[in-house]
Amino acid sequence: MSKIIKQKERGSLIVVSGPSGSGKGTIIQEFLKKHKEAWLSVSYTSRIPRTNDVPGETYNFLTREEFEEKIKNGDLLEYAEYSGAYYGTPREHIEDKLVKGTDVILEIDVQGALKVKELVPETICIFILPPSMKELKKRLVGRGTDSKEKILSRFKTAYQEINQITSYNYVVTNDDLEDAVNKIGAIILSEKCRVDRIEQVYLGNEEEEIHELLMDEAFVNEDIKL
Repeated sequence: MSKIIKQKERGSLIVVSGPSGSGKGTIIQEFLKKHKEAWLSVSYTSRIPRTNDVPGETYNFLTREEFEEKIKNGDLLEYAEYSGAYYGTPREHIEDKLVKGTDVILEIDVQGALKVKELVPETICIFILPPSMKELKKRLVGRGTDSKEKILSRFKTAYQEINQITSYNYVVTNDDLEDAVNKIGAIILSEKCRVDRIEQVYLGNEEEEIHELLMDEAFVNEDIKL
């Protein structure tokens, strides 16, 4: 039987943001393990790699000069400077993936998210919250990679970012990893069921024939199940 509707095959552009230490990166990685059809665009950064960073997976690491060359050449969808380092989203591959129906995930900060939302209004923006500010502080200190000054800077920035939460479409609290991952999946699935993703409605010959059959008095009086 033919389907009544045809939905747009274009993939969804999904922005995931949250304060440093909220666990957004871990959530995304766990989500990708369950959803092989999605693709994570790996951002550029000029910051120094941490011990747990994997070049090409967590970030594409550039020197400050290399990053500024990317800006000059228009190679970035968006970029921002945060805690003394550049972060940016490469344009490469994103549109190609979306056209082919692949969901593209961007892990970027609030400033970058708002820029992307302005460029692509249908972007799905999801904000990841820590369970509490006390827990956020514990996570930042527990990394053991930042100075007290850097931790204080990140903590202050977290307050500023959380105040931008109303600019997002959805919020997920990361108090349980599996639950948070499942909520991300549910959000994306629900977005694909939106009415504005319907490309065409088919009410053709088959539907007309069924209607005529139902209107046939002889058929209606028979104990027949469709």
